[in-house]
Amino acid sequence: MPPPSALRPGIIPLRPLGLGDILDGAIKLIRSNPKAVLGLSAIAALLSAVPLAIGQAFVIDSMNDALTDPLSAETSSSDLTSVYGILAEYGGTLVSYAVQFVVVTLLTGVLTRILGRAVFGGRISAGEAWQLAKGRVPALFGVVGLMAVIMIVPMVLFIGVMVALFMSSATAGAAGWMVGLGTLLFIVVYLAYYLFFRTRFAFASPVVVLEGRGPIDAMRRSWHLVTGDFWRVFGIMLLTSVLLGIISGILSVPFTLAGTLFGVFGAGSAATAVVSTVLIAIGTTLGSMLTYPFEAGVAGLLYADRRMRSEAFDLVLQTAAIEQQRQGWVHASADELWHPSNSARP
Repeated sequence: MPPPSALRPGIIPLRPLGLGDILDGAIKLIRSNPKAVLGLSAIAALLSAVPLAIGQAFVIDSMNDALTDPLSAETSSSDLTSVYGILAEYGGTLVSYAVQFVVVTLLTGVLTRILGRAVFGGRISAGEAWQLAKGRVPALFGVVGLMAVIMIVPMVLFIGVMVALFMSSATAGAAGWMVGLGTLLFIVVYLAYYLFFRTRFAFASPVVVLEGRGPIDAMRRSWHLVTGDFWRVFGIMLLTSVLLGIISGILSVPFTLAGTLFGVFGAGSAATAVVSTVLIAIGTTLGSMLTYPFEAGVAGLLYADRRMRSEAFDLVLQTAAIEQQRQGWVHASADELWHPSNSARP
């Protein structure tokens, strides 16, 4: 049976949300304010795509040299093991991840502010959203940094254990067998570990921006909100990731493939490298500029849904929406409604 109709001043009905409501709301977030949402996402995506595209262009250029002069393949291979080769092959990816860490964190804060107003049908410019979100940037980086520590520590411990086993093993064959089996088991366990904590802390960023909490308090708050509905939150996030992966692939693969083929079979000139880099950057940017806001929208709306279900927050939103409709506009005080003190049920 479909849920009863409810007041809907903005991108979602003000009642506990179903899967369709959340996905539809994420799409409406983009459509309701495309200039701010897509504009900011495109900038963030481009900033993280360019270093990656440049790094890939270096690798493609080395492949072109090997095809045009097979006798140089051995020399090229030795070059790739040099410091320059390693930087050319992996430097772009590392820089891209570093840039992505910064810009996606900033983007999440701004998009969450836009979403907070869009729930009531209000619109906010990118500049206004940034002014509201910039004070929360240190806390956002704190959340991302803590998440990185949580995810990286098991890897470091695993590598240390594997190295110790390899060094203490009597024979190389036994060491290789133990490392292989240990790696397989680690991948399975780590995947479960990653998904568990990724789900538990899924609402930390919205909490930082909308509730004004610090990093640790926001992560504790997210853990509490997910409790009692873990599998539903996990399932929606996993489905969202699969959908975004498909969409991103459809948008980016043609450009990435064209850039790769152009670089490999081109003339090997500077112009060829530039065109290849541009095509790869366009493909990566197109794929990311839609996935960034959609993922942020789903996380923000799931957060709102959990508050509606556990804190009767829909009653607060409905009361505020009725008052704002009576006044005929959505004012900035709507941003304060997200503070937990406004929950109808603690």
